Amino acid sequence: MDKVQVKANNQVTVYFDGSCPLCRREIGFYQKCAGAENIVWQDVSRIVDGQVASDLNCQQAMARFHVRDAQGHLKSGAAGFIELWLNLRSWRWLGWLFANPPGIWFLEKCYVGFLRIRPSIQRRIK
Repeated sequence: MDKVQVKANNQVTVYFDGSCPLCRREIGFYQKCAGAENIVWQDVSRIVDGQVASDLNCQQAMARFHVRDAQGHLKSGAAGFIELWLNLRSWRWLGWLFANPPGIWFLEKCYVGFLRIRPSIQRRIK
């Protein structure tokens, strides 16, 4: 599969690990939400050359959640989730809630904590 380029039509792009059952479930849930049809969903596990975009490689993309906003800025972790939520009508309120300090700081701490236990959760879901 080709590298993802920043979309000329200013769409938001979500990069996710399609090889992870937990990630697939979560992304599948978001893809059913109102507004999801306006988002590009990029499964980085299908990238063959290891480079997702000029500023993101597969290893980075598989280790943390990344979203490219409509202006082309790459956001990861809590900032990535906030960007996703702001673009899904039913989740927008949560994006607004966490978009500024101290909300984004709290969410990032929670996300980093989740990353530590994610491998054990993934093993149970397979």
